[in-house]
Amino acid sequence: MESVKGKIFAGIGIVLIIAVFFVVFWLLFYQESTYYTRVDNEKVHMLDSGNMRYEYTLESYSKTGKSKEVTFKTSRELKNGAYLKLDVMLTRGVRSWEEVEFNELPNKVQEHYDA
Repeated sequence: MESVKGKIFAGIGIVLIIAVFFVVFWLLFYQESTYYTRVDNEKVHMLDSGNMRYEYTLESYSKTGKSKEVTFKTSRELKNGAYLKLDVMLTRGVRSWEEVEFNELPNKVQEHYDA
């Protein structure tokens, strides 16, 4: 009887370890959100060293219009007033960004900016 209980607990333990592994893997590599922002060069900070010389902290919006302050680094100063699409991961921050046109922004995001 003790042997069966031990096997059941071992099986449950293995299943839990595998589940935790998949959750951590998802958080680190697959979970991603898209945010949109407008560049404001008054909010850029010059960094002293490294390839990424500029750090921006900008108010950004999800496709549903939910706001979030996002910080990211770039190798060059960005065009003031440009709209950006940011790919953001919960654990790693901004993974990539690209400049987009105003009409490419979701409607809920457009409401926060004047064209």
